[in-house]
Amino acid sequence: MSNRLYVGNLSFNTSTEALQAAFAEAGEVIEAKIISDRDTGQSRGFGFVTMGSSDAARKAISSMNGALLDGRALRVNEAEERQQGGGPGAGSRGPRPSNRQRY
Repeated sequence: MSNRLYVGNLSFNTSTEALQAAFAEAGEVIEAKIISDRDTGQSRGFGFVTMGSSDAARKAISSMNGALLDGRALRVNEAEERQQGGGPGAGSRGPRPSNRQRY
């Protein structure tokens, strides 16, 4: 089991410090990060928490999944590794059509 957890359904008002403190009850927190919008800087409503051990990660999932934080019921599960390239919005989408028509 990975020690990295996905945390969804976060309140837009939840701080990284509050997220870290909530998960610290399950064990050592190595890192807590809330993902924010590149343009606005506002929270996107999810984040990641890296726990110190697999046991702490399991305990965090069982105790924090469905738990309330800032009035929202959290969704917590093991984070999936990010797919490299090829996904929607990833890089080039192929050749762009020319504005000039060729006959």
